[in-house]
Amino acid sequence: MATAGKVIKCRAAVAWEPNAPLVIEEIEVAPPQENEIRIKVIATGVCHTDLYHLFEGKPNVGFPTVLGHEGAGVVESVGPGVTEFKPGDKVIPICTSQCGECRFCKSPKTNLCEKSWSSKPCPAMSGPFTRFTCRGQTVLQFVGTSTFSEYTVMNLMSVTKIHDDARLDRVCLLACGVSTGYGAAINSAKVEPGSVCAVFGMGAVGLAAVMGCKTAGASRIIAVDINEQKFEKAKVFGATDFVNPKAHQKPISEVLIDMTNGGVDYSLECVGQVDTMRSALESCVKGWGVSVIVGYTDLYDFSARPSQLIMGRTWKGSLLGGFKVKESVPKLVLDYMAGRIKLDEFVTHTMNLEQINDAIELMRTGGCIRPIINVSK
Repeated sequence: MATAGKVIKCRAAVAWEPNAPLVIEEIEVAPPQENEIRIKVIATGVCHTDLYHLFEGKPNVGFPTVLGHEGAGVVESVGPGVTEFKPGDKVIPICTSQCGECRFCKSPKTNLCEKSWSSKPCPAMSGPFTRFTCRGQTVLQFVGTSTFSEYTVMNLMSVTKIHDDARLDRVCLLACGVSTGYGAAINSAKVEPGSVCAVFGMGAVGLAAVMGCKTAGASRIIAVDINEQKFEKAKVFGATDFVNPKAHQKPISEVLIDMTNGGVDYSLECVGQVDTMRSALESCVKGWGVSVIVGYTDLYDFSARPSQLIMGRTWKGSLLGGFKVKESVPKLVLDYMAGRIKLDEFVTHTMNLEQINDAIELMRTGGCIRPIINVSK
């Protein structure tokens, strides 16, 4: 392409400071270096992790930055040493990596990678790596990704090639939210046929977890949320029962225990609140109940009574659904294309980059499941 090897000027939504609207700016995106790829971002979702960094993270740390980590696009150019990708390939950039060489990548027990940006010391969710500048100032790449920009640069370890016919404004959701919830049920909880499950939080991640429970053959899937307007949507993904914690006088864990003759087999916390994490654990049946923490927070500690685990419950966490990203996400794309998993049903709004602050407000107020931003014109 004519732009290969050159700095590209493009639009991006820059977060200059926390708790402030994003600003549409012209930024400079440097050419890819060794083992890097420059990607034209076509579409991106807006995820609660973006909002967490902007509104709830450590004040004034990790700014200025370009948020966004749930995108899909087309390879514009590649740096030296890149043979796996070529210009024109459809790809999904992902905020975790799979180098294929470290002890974690070689183990079937985890999808962690020692070479991921998150494995390196950094004070915030924007690591030291960036190819962005704006107004003569370095702009950080959020979780090493930054899809609220028309172009971004990624290490090839964090990019996966997908089918040429994939619809980018749908499969972008597999970069984070849908993969996270769906895999938490399939890979992390390992939901079994005929089991009873409870999913806390009916945002995109929770709905994807419901979908994963149904795919795994759960006989009963209880959706837990304080927003009853989300219950009909949960039913679309396979939920069979609906509980609003605010509609009961006793703790939600006791409600679920009463509903299930002693507790659920599997619970998945998809909210990111420590009190909900404990409620999810306490909702599990003793002896074999498994509770998975899926929602993200780094603001508070959480706790439980040792007896709750000694009695046979398992408490575990899940990162990006336990999927090894480079090999698993392309398969999920094919699953969507074949109708085996849902993506269209998550999308409630389609917007352009200039409307990014409207999309963020929709996410903050619970007025959507997933807004899709058409980034490049």
